[in-house]
This record gives sequence, structure tokens and C-alpha cells, in this order.
Amino acid sequence: MRRIARFFTTIFYKPLLIRWLSKERDYLHDGIRLSVHPQVFHPGFFFSTKLLLKQVSALPLEGKTFLELGAGSGLISISAAQQGAAVTASDINPVAVSYLKRNAAANQVSLSVVESDLFSAVPPRIFDIIAINPPYYFQTPVNWKEYAWYCGKNGEYFAGLFAELGNYVDRESVILMVLCDGVHRTRVQQIANERGFELECVKQAGNLLEKNFIYRIHPQ
Repeated sequence: MRRIARFFTTIFYKPLLIRWLSKERDYLHDGIRLSVHPQVFHPGFFFSTKLLLKQVSALPLEGKTFLELGAGSGLISISAAQQGAAVTASDINPVAVSYLKRNAAANQVSLSVVESDLFSAVPPRIFDIIAINPPYYFQTPVNWKEYAWYCGKNGEYFAGLFAELGNYVDRESVILMVLCDGVHRTRVQQIANERGFELECVKQAGNLLEKNFIYRIHPQ
């Protein structure tokens, strides 16, 4: 059934979605209003963001230090800030960074917004919670928009993530990452293991089009 749904998605739905997302769009989710630029990952049309948001929202966030890597238009970061977390929101895409600031102001929350390739511009400190919706596919990005989708031909994104992650967490930190069923998840787990981390699947959910997995990341 999922294969049939994906076939119809490729033939009919995907071209319409690409056309619709070619313009700036407003998006409303649980009272959070976002402006989403066409060069930024749209949280409304892809299941992963909302699944990760649900998992994050189940945590005690009041007074916690929170980092979102690859925050995009800011849905998860803004929600965490509304729930009392001290939020750092980062993205490699300068367009996303601009819209993060704009969306934070529109929703009257305070975020520390950082333009950063992974941790490159994030000063080392221990975060209570880190949320990651990474680029999934093992291809090389060629523009800012593709950095939301492609992690490098050899998984360079994940190599960099797990090489630096230990500088920002301790044994008490909660680290959550979402992956989908189209990802080479075995390879991601191997990269994590090589750099001293374990991935524990704590949630999975899907629809006719995709299946997503929430992993909690633990230092070995």
C-alpha cells in the first residue's frame, strides 16, 4: 500500500507540492504562526518535524537549556521557548536564520539564533536538551535549500555531528534525532558508534507516504 501511495505521490502530488512551495507561505500550527521561505524546509508538509515536536513537547522544558540544530523556520524552537526553555536555534542556511529571527519576533519569544554549520558557531557548553532533524540523504548539497535534505555523499553531516556532540552534552542530557525510512539508518548508527554514541529508537510512526523514527542518542 505504501509503495502505491508513493507512486501516486511522485506522479501527481509531488509536482503540485513543489510548485506550491516555490513561494513564501504562511503556516499555523498550535497557535504558532510562521513565514516559510521557499529556500527553507517546510514543517507542515513533512511528517518528521511534527513527530519530533511531539516528542520534545513531552519533556519538562521549563528552565532547561535547549539547542535545535537545523531549526529551519523555527517551529520546534519557538514551541520550546513558549514552554519555558532557554533556546538556541541554529541553521547553516542564512535565509533560515533570517526567518528564524522574524518568526521568533512574530510569536513574541526570545531565541538565541546562530548561523552555524553544525556546532561551528555554537560556543561549547552543556545543553539539557538537543533536538535534531537532520538532512537524511547521502548526496552532496549544491545550494542552501539542499542542505536541509542532503548530508553529503559519505554522510559528512553525521560524521561532523557525532565528532563534536560530546562537547555539548553530558550523561544527563536528552538528545533526540528523527530519521525516516528512506535513510540509510544502519550507516548512521555505524557513524555514531564509531564516535562513541549509541542510538536508541524510542518512537516510530508513519502514514501512507512515510515512516519516521525518533532516536535518543546516548554516549557510550
